[in-house]
Amino acid sequence: MIESQCLASAAVSRVLAGHNLNQVLNSLFSRNTTLTPQQRAAAQDMSYGTLRFYGQLRAILDRLVEKPLSDDTVRALLLVALYQLIYSRAASHAVVDHAVKSTAALKKAWAKGLVNAVLRNFLRNQPALLEQAAASDEGRYSHPQWWIDKLRRQYPDNWAALLEANNQHPPMTLRVNRRATSAEAYLALLVQQGMDGRKVGEDAILLDQPVAVDKLPGFADGVVSVQDAGAQWAALLLDVADDMRVLDACAAPGGKAAHLLELAKVDLTALDNDAERLKKIEQNFRRLKLEARIVTGDAAKPEDWWDGKPFQRILADVPCSASGVVRRHPDIKWLRRETDIASFAAQQAEILDALWRTLDRGGKLLYATCSVFAEENQGQIACFLARHDDARCLPLPLPEAENGQLIPNQQHDGFYYGLLYKS
Repeated sequence: MIESQCLASAAVSRVLAGHNLNQVLNSLFSRNTTLTPQQRAAAQDMSYGTLRFYGQLRAILDRLVEKPLSDDTVRALLLVALYQLIYSRAASHAVVDHAVKSTAALKKAWAKGLVNAVLRNFLRNQPALLEQAAASDEGRYSHPQWWIDKLRRQYPDNWAALLEANNQHPPMTLRVNRRATSAEAYLALLVQQGMDGRKVGEDAILLDQPVAVDKLPGFADGVVSVQDAGAQWAALLLDVADDMRVLDACAAPGGKAAHLLELAKVDLTALDNDAERLKKIEQNFRRLKLEARIVTGDAAKPEDWWDGKPFQRILADVPCSASGVVRRHPDIKWLRRETDIASFAAQQAEILDALWRTLDRGGKLLYATCSVFAEENQGQIACFLARHDDARCLPLPLPEAENGQLIPNQQHDGFYYGLLYKS
């Protein structure tokens, strides 16, 4: 546990300094090649869990130390250990003992007594400390205060439930490749393999328990992919048919583009401005035995990549705050700033206006985000319609979505969809 605890502490410390969690973990794992799969999994769980509940853990730690800790690594170690004490099944004495020993492994042996005293003090006063932490919004909901305030304004009836959903473990959902089999047939195959799940969409199966992808029957052969049920609505809503000219304008890593190709034999262009991320599209297409044009380019600058032939369908899955998928990426809550939302909205508007020029008359553009903030979603579409007389917003067959907004629940993450028609 010591090795995993040290790695998690290093990861949390770097994220709180402004770095992306996935990138940090990949870097740490690449430098520690002797880790067992169990050690990697434990370090990842501790890192994700600590950041998921960072607001609460920080509120508790602030009550356990007389003055703010100046050493970020020791502070992160204490946060990780507090997460273990509250949320893991590890024995309390083992967590404390390993945390004390981790100070030496982290070259912070001077903090051995401090770590021991803080954690034992927490165990003695745990109920009271948990209650005190919950007295503040950040301590109770483990989100930044500006985020909480925004959701309280925009979702007056269910803001608290939305915040609590963000702190749950995300579901694992599969997208069955209908070119290879059906959701019903694949579900029966899973049952034969001892895996339970249920159908939650046309091609979507929600697993009762997450599994490694290499355990999924037919995964390597392209029979199935991992994709959130909410994300699977994108391809379905775009209503593609054979021979249509289709653009996925912000395509990486390629899940939605692949779904489009599974639904119909379309002439697809997969565009993204990140050449490295485009490699992931190529990998996904090879596994799924799919073909499309894969182009490096900026969706906001079609003059650099567009051949002038209009598209009948466009998917604009634009960059956003990712506020609807924070249970998968808990670092987002602490890396985002309130001012970022306006920056995202400006970028989204630029992309929308640019892509609209490439859409054929009678064509449809699906605007999509994985955000729950109105400025990026309903507000963005309202402003777009005010700028474009030739655009109208079409109704969506999404009964559980309000004004195109899906909020996180046990079946899917948070997404927004706005379907635009060009007259």
